[in-house]
Amino acid sequence: MREWARNHGLLLANIALFLVFFGAMIFTGAAAYSEDQVAHGQAAVTVGEYLGTGAFLEATFENWESEFLQMGMYVVLTAYLFQKGSSESKPVGKAAPQDEDPRTAKKGPHTPWPVRRGGWVLKVYEHSLSGLFLLLFLGSIALHAVGGAEAYSEEQLSHGQPAVTVLEYLGTSQFWFESFQNWQSEFLAVAVIVGASVYLREIRSAESKPVAEPHYETGS
Repeated sequence: MREWARNHGLLLANIALFLVFFGAMIFTGAAAYSEDQVAHGQAAVTVGEYLGTGAFLEATFENWESEFLQMGMYVVLTAYLFQKGSSESKPVGKAAPQDEDPRTAKKGPHTPWPVRRGGWVLKVYEHSLSGLFLLLFLGSIALHAVGGAEAYSEEQLSHGQPAVTVLEYLGTSQFWFESFQNWQSEFLAVAVIVGASVYLREIRSAESKPVAEPHYETGS
């Protein structure tokens, strides 16, 4: 068990941190939502009731969509673009293992099944990582729109204005403001790690070059 935990420590730690912060978001979000309800003469809600509100869906998925967009775009951009000296880039002007054609690779019992199968299955598998992020992004942006439309309609009704449909909400500046305010920060963070990893180091981190490696060396 200890060996298994060590071998999967990075994933386990991130799942644990997600659960801690997601739980904290739910409880504090329910408290903030209840405070707003009471301020407008409405009844406070329980945590369970809060999970069924548009405010919860909006707050959750407008953030998730930006994360999945960032990671999906990063996967695609690093396949074709380079940054000399960055630990986040493939080597410039050199062959990289990621560029090898799996059709000519030596196949064994531990080779992924799609590679052994070949054909259209392999073609899909070659882009399965970016495909996963695309599906997660589209699902998140759809749920952001559903939750946002509900929350926006509640606000509209409280001011004597008509409610909106999900499609109508997609055409509002509010929806796109919520999206863009998250998207821009994600790509800023990516730009910082790409550029900073040329000159700065973090010993033992897979996201950093070896501490003594020259700045001009690209990748790991």
